[in-house]
Amino acid sequence: MNLFLTVTILYITRLCPALCGVYSISCTLRGDPWLPALFKDGDFIIGGAFTIHHYLKTENPTYTRRPQPLECTGSMDTRELRIARALQFAIEEINNSSDVLPGIALGYQIYDSCASVPMAIKVAFQLTNGFDRVYNDTGSCAKSAASAAVIGESGSTPSISMSRIFGRFGYPQVSHSSTCACLSDKRQYPTFFRTIPSDHHQAAALARMVKHFGWMWIGAVRSDSDYGNNGMASFLKAAEEEGICVEYSEAYYRTQPLTKLKRVADVIRRSTARVIVAFMASGDMKILLEELRQQPPPPLQWIGSETWVTDPGMLRFNLCIGAVGFGIQRSVIPGFRDFLLDLSPEEVLKSPLLTEFWESSFSCTLKQQTGSSSGLPACDGTQDLRELRIPYTDTSQLRITNLVYKATYAIAHAIHAIVCNGMQCDKNITIEPKQVFEQLKKVNFTKNNNHVSFDINGDPVATYELVNWQLQKDGSIDFITVGHYDAAQPKGQEFSLSGAIVWNDGGEKVPVSVCSESCPPGTRKAVQKGRPVCCYDCIPCADGEISNETDSLGCHTCHPEFWPNKEKNKCLPKPVEFLSWDEILGIILSAFSIAGSLVALSMALVFYRNRASPIVKANNSELSFLLLFSLTLCFLCSLTFIGRPTEWSCMLRHTAFGITFVLCISCVLGKTLVVLMAFKATLPGSNVMKWFGPVQQRMSVLGFTLVQVLICVLWLTISPPFPFNNMQHYKEKVILECSLGSTVGFWAVLGYIGLLALLCFVLAFLARKLPDNFNEAKFITFSMLIFCAVWITFVPAYVSSPGKFTVAVEIFAILASSFGLIICIFAPKCFIIVFRPEQNTKKHLMGKVQSKSP
Repeated sequence: MNLFLTVTILYITRLCPALCGVYSISCTLRGDPWLPALFKDGDFIIGGAFTIHHYLKTENPTYTRRPQPLECTGSMDTRELRIARALQFAIEEINNSSDVLPGIALGYQIYDSCASVPMAIKVAFQLTNGFDRVYNDTGSCAKSAASAAVIGESGSTPSISMSRIFGRFGYPQVSHSSTCACLSDKRQYPTFFRTIPSDHHQAAALARMVKHFGWMWIGAVRSDSDYGNNGMASFLKAAEEEGICVEYSEAYYRTQPLTKLKRVADVIRRSTARVIVAFMASGDMKILLEELRQQPPPPLQWIGSETWVTDPGMLRFNLCIGAVGFGIQRSVIPGFRDFLLDLSPEEVLKSPLLTEFWESSFSCTLKQQTGSSSGLPACDGTQDLRELRIPYTDTSQLRITNLVYKATYAIAHAIHAIVCNGMQCDKNITIEPKQVFEQLKKVNFTKNNNHVSFDINGDPVATYELVNWQLQKDGSIDFITVGHYDAAQPKGQEFSLSGAIVWNDGGEKVPVSVCSESCPPGTRKAVQKGRPVCCYDCIPCADGEISNETDSLGCHTCHPEFWPNKEKNKCLPKPVEFLSWDEILGIILSAFSIAGSLVALSMALVFYRNRASPIVKANNSELSFLLLFSLTLCFLCSLTFIGRPTEWSCMLRHTAFGITFVLCISCVLGKTLVVLMAFKATLPGSNVMKWFGPVQQRMSVLGFTLVQVLICVLWLTISPPFPFNNMQHYKEKVILECSLGSTVGFWAVLGYIGLLALLCFVLAFLARKLPDNFNEAKFITFSMLIFCAVWITFVPAYVSSPGKFTVAVEIFAILASSFGLIICIFAPKCFIIVFRPEQNTKKHLMGKVQSKSP
């Protein structure tokens, strides 16, 4: 930086001695005189710098002779010539106007910077010096007026170089096309203004548009210049904030080696992104598209920056059909087309630049002799600019051109504020560039429905048109405005669509460009290791979790009483499971329960109708009827285990089961004791039966049963059973069951039943060989054996059975043990009563005893 400033000061001291006060009378011109491409004298001069050519002629230094002056080369950009001539037109219009600077004649000096930093610096010195325009044969130079302000440059990189010089000396610079956001930094570029919005806004607009259309996986290319690098940096930052992923970001500049161009093109061809954002200057974009056209990639949706996406010269590339991008608003400048076309050969010959334009456009030479070195025929005077179809004559898309027009009027208004008092202007007033700079900050006017003003950074209000490249019926491509972006609108409302967009495939369906397809509800995104966040796998939600939105970052756990549906996008109430009346298992168990109770009642009826028969009398009819009654209750109590558990049913089922079974076992135990006592009583001198008569039998049954009643009362009082939603056995459903309340109470009930059953089994086993054809003890032994086997196997089955099957196991144990008792004890007797009445005699009953008597 210090070296650059030193060179700058040395240059100014050499070429501008009046500024330094070293020479007071004359100056010596260092180097060759350099005339502007277009110029006109005036009371005040406005400078201009435009990229009319895109290349700088280079030479290898020999260090033995003075280097040749810098010179632009390459084909002329006629669009840029039209843009430059907008400054001419605006000054002519102001000079003929009575509204701005009446009586004042503005002049201009327009230079071609050829998009080169060295040339741009030379132009900057030329415009700030105010020398070199008048040069005579004596070798002296006459001072001409320095520019009051400068319009330009077209590119950001040359503008940065020029602005560093202008800023040191307070010269205002108003650019029409330099969009680099870096130029808004007033510490580095204090005197820089522009009529085109900063790329900061364009980058935000592009990112917002990409997000709007759902393109989360894109490619990016840029010019390897201040314009491209800074613009792309702003875009990538905005894209990151919007959650957009960039597969690649490549840079290229037109002067770089061909190998670099081919590498960038190959990256684009191999890319999986179907949308590509190009933040490139028109010249760089043309070269890139030419390379891609040699081996076309898969169809791409191009998103362009304003520099190339509204350049008519780009429309010849069919690769970009359907391209969209933000461009400067299209405007109309009354009279401008006539001004452009009103060129005579005589006027053209006055300017080498216009002469080059004329000769290249019509392929003829304006020189009088036909044998010129160019080999072109002489122009015959019939050439007509109106017949040309070139960017110079196309005024249908006045975008950047209008910005030059606005910049010229802004400077004119600033000068007006200095030299005019109302409508009285004094052209003899000497103005300093710093005065123009201060007034430019204050300008605020409207011209041709276009408002002109600058914010504190020297930027205008950012407004864009969304432009779409659409194929017309005649096969041509045209710019169609399909939306707008206005940074002055509230956040979130800046971007709006106003027309249908035709995409790269010729349809209106938005193309898709994603690294990974969207994760549907019911899944979550899992970023692929080592890849951008837009590349992910869709992982189904785990059991008990859901995601109810697309591209969910995580799954949410359902409430304990809810469970996901099959798609795992909604939590549904868990199905409540219990042994119901209407399911097959419940119906079967109910049928067996009712059948068992009917069997018990039928046997009781048979016994009642044959109560006087020997077999009934011999088996203690009173205990038999009580046993049949208790068995009927046992069968029926199993029904309390079926159906939705309630507070009352939970308490009833266990207590009814416990009491009825103790009543049943007590009766069986009483019958067993009766058998034992009866045979003891047959022994000589035995008086046992008087101690275990009917009263004692009833009291024993009642006593045994009351113990169980007491256990159940204590259980219900301390911690009774209650309905409970069991969500432990199954994750996907709720088991509605009866919680035991007190497990001690439950196992005390079962333990007491087991104790009585074991006692009964032991006594019956001891009495099994007593002499009697109908010795009831052996049947009781078998029934107790079945009873104990059932309830011993019940314990592990009950503990291990899940859900409603726990209840089914308990019902099965009740029914199995009840059927075991009724079949073993009563079935043989009923068979004899009904089918073998000849055996239902006292003689037959006592037959076995007599046969064994000595």
